Amino acid sequence: MRVLVTGATGFIGSVVTAELIGAGHQVLGLARSDASAAALTTAGAEVVRGTIEDLDILHTTAAECDGVVHLAFHHDLSQHEAAARAELAAIETFGDALAGTGRPLVVASGGPVGTEQDTLPASGSPRIAGARAALALAERGVRSSIVRLAPTVHDESTCGMVQQLIGTARQKGFSGYLGDGANRWPSVHRLDTARLFRLALEHAPAGSVLHGVGEEGVPLRAIAEAIGRHLDVPVKAVTAEDAAAHFGFLARILGNDMPASNTLTRELLDWQPVHPGLLQDLDQGRYFG
Repeated sequence: MRVLVTGATGFIGSVVTAELIGAGHQVLGLARSDASAAALTTAGAEVVRGTIEDLDILHTTAAECDGVVHLAFHHDLSQHEAAARAELAAIETFGDALAGTGRPLVVASGGPVGTEQDTLPASGSPRIAGARAALALAERGVRSSIVRLAPTVHDESTCGMVQQLIGTARQKGFSGYLGDGANRWPSVHRLDTARLFRLALEHAPAGSVLHGVGEEGVPLRAIAEAIGRHLDVPVKAVTAEDAAAHFGFLARILGNDMPASNTLTRELLDWQPVHPGLLQDLDQGRYFG
């Protein structure tokens, strides 16, 4: 397939691009900078200059392609609502370009909840509007699907939000967890996500909700203990009253117990996560250099 990929040089997008090219697909990567364009060329992809705010470019390019994988999102929390509005406009534009064609649109979405059959919450992140819009395109003849990504996407070089916990442990002199630390975070290795996005592009039925989850829930205390071992600092509980002062912006979500299943995704697409888990990557020690 000839595939437009947004966010094609990002942490996840770069491995999705490599996975698609390795499987014989032709990738057109959206690039907003010379550095991104050079990286795409090196990877063997075609370059489309622009951003997800350039709706005319998105429409024209998507209409000429056999499918779209949408990964681009501005993750600055201070601009979250603006980024979500831009994403919604991009998804609607892709829908207009692909309507009635049966071609695939795969959209990255945050926050896996329970199982793939659980409905999107009525309120919360403004990104939910984009996810809903993507799924609704199934009724307009688009083979749309969303991939709800685990909050911690990791590999041997970086581990997402856990990097913040490592930095906090260095600063505070101990590795903390909230309450009893039994609450769980789903995680996934980024190479496993790359294969999932390819399989979704190739095979996911219209309206599919998929979970990019390798491990259904890693206890926060186990994460804190791994950090403590590698930094050689104590591991201690932090009370709810002290959470904001200790963890900063992460305090709002650290107490959440949010295990998420991947059973239906594995069955639907024959997707099997095979790369190391979060604690295995932590124990390699490369995050602590």
